[in-house]
Amino acid sequence: MATLLLHGDLDHPATLSVADLRAWPQHRAEVTFDCATNGPQHHVFEGVLLRDLVAGAGPVFDARRRKDRSRYLLAVSGGDGHHTVLSWAELDADFCGSPVLLATRLDGEDLDGPGSQLVVPSDRCGARYVSAVTHVWFGTLSAPALVSVS
Repeated sequence: MATLLLHGDLDHPATLSVADLRAWPQHRAEVTFDCATNGPQHHVFEGVLLRDLVAGAGPVFDARRRKDRSRYLLAVSGGDGHHTVLSWAELDADFCGSPVLLATRLDGEDLDGPGSQLVVPSDRCGARYVSAVTHVWFGTLSAPALVSVS
């Protein structure tokens, strides 16, 4: 059974199966995206909103401080070797509110065996669609150190 690790700056990191994800409210997304290798793809995905899953895991930011929330990132890795990064502001309802999913079903078929899939419905190309999600990391990067140039 495929699982993913939800970890990072969270009060309640977790290891989740597709069945665990299916216990969350499910949302549907009918999408068309351009795949560089296979041309246009048309699919129907069902799954949990990524923002709901992360919010349920207790992100360590102060929810009342928008600028604090806007510093957070999500790095998603898949068993297919693909990785992508999203900003929390893309998902947060106070900013973009994008309905990014961790899909539990693809075209009516359960994804229990292969694992969940990251779905970014607003993307025109499929580059941020990650199959067989293994890790979702949530956190911030440190500000770069200032270097003086002589």
